[in-house]
Amino acid sequence: MAITKPIKDRIQALKAEYDVLRKGKDSLLVMIDEAEVPESVYNSNAIENSTLTLKETEKILLDMEVTRDVSLREVYEAKNLARVISYIRDKSKETEVNRELILFLHQMLIGGIDDKIAGRFRGPGEYVRVGTHVAPAPEHIERMIEATLTEYTSDLSAYFLDKIAKFHLDFETIHPFCDGNGRIGRVLISYQLERLGLPMIIIRDREKKEYYKSFGDYRDDKNSKTMEKAVSLALTEALHKRITYLKGEKIIWLSEYIKKHGKSAPAVTNAARRQNIPAFREKGVWKIGENYALKSAKTE
Repeated sequence: MAITKPIKDRIQALKAEYDVLRKGKDSLLVMIDEAEVPESVYNSNAIENSTLTLKETEKILLDMEVTRDVSLREVYEAKNLARVISYIRDKSKETEVNRELILFLHQMLIGGIDDKIAGRFRGPGEYVRVGTHVAPAPEHIERMIEATLTEYTSDLSAYFLDKIAKFHLDFETIHPFCDGNGRIGRVLISYQLERLGLPMIIIRDREKKEYYKSFGDYRDDKNSKTMEKAVSLALTEALHKRITYLKGEKIIWLSEYIKKHGKSAPAVTNAARRQNIPAFREKGVWKIGENYALKSAKTE
């Protein structure tokens, strides 16, 4: 089921506002992207059951000492994923997503961790399972990836978020690598958005249950609606964050905003989760522009 017209209209309006405000402010946007890298790395790795906290991830990326013993693998996973995320910001302007790019990003991600599988698809005898889903046999991967790429690049009529959501669902269903499929798949979402002049997004560990549900919905019923919702909410939040910064607004915690305006905390927090107000998260904390007029928001 495709994304509804009201959501499309809202994203289009935010994109138009974002395009106007961003002129001459590329350095600010780069700063926001760079500040967001630890949060992106933490969430994507946490979805894959990494034990690192956000603070530990930040310290590792800054080459600072972590107070507890953490596995060398988790350190490399954090550093490598940060490199991949930083790389795609510039690379996305050069070429559409393709097989060679996917393999190169995987080499960056897994290189130094498991060089035997880095930068290549699964080979003979290499099978993977995700929950109850057994991924296609290795001999089908090349053909399936090529078909998925062709569908994405050649379908000019579908709405861009519907296409991106379906590409992600198909990619993760194929599970072309022995390891790193989820992290590469989520990076590719941001890559595709960047090519369209949109910001990178964060699929958050706190929404992992709904995110995982989307794959079951797709495999069982060919229903992509759950993933489309996850991607559209994440993009709306990313646009709200950048627009707020580009406007130069004073940013405060949403809890402070609720207290200041005497609003219902559950109603406003729910409106934030549904992105009916321009709230966004930084390090897991909901924030908003101090002068936002809540009376015009849909909080019910």
